[in-house]
Amino acid sequence: MHAVACLERIPYSVLAIPLRLAVATVFWSSAMSKLANWDTALELFREEYRVPLLPPELAAYLAVSIELTTPVLLVLGLAARPVALVLLGMTAVIEVFVYPQAWPTHIQWAAMLLVLLSRGAGDWSVDRWLWTRFGR
Repeated sequence: MHAVACLERIPYSVLAIPLRLAVATVFWSSAMSKLANWDTALELFREEYRVPLLPPELAAYLAVSIELTTPVLLVLGLAARPVALVLLGMTAVIEVFVYPQAWPTHIQWAAMLLVLLSRGAGDWSVDRWLWTRFGR
């Protein structure tokens, strides 16, 4: 029971850091693989991903833009809740339209993002600094 009591005293701010870094790593790595070979990325959006309602080129540019900006914001802890919401939306699109069989991975991403959405970036973040500096 002592171990459980110790674990329960871990502040959320300590837990938020690996959550932010884990999610940031997933999406940053995806952006880097797209940028490593943009022609292949475009081909994937044309032939494999086939996101409905968006032309493949636009979908590719939107995806890589989100994957480049949101990890930086998460690492900084800046606008963590809106970023988590955007990435939850992107995860849902990937799950529903692109790789539904990858739900075990997507549910892990969603779980981390839901914690960040509900609890924020934690005390060690730009969000917290802005909140304490400029207040309510």
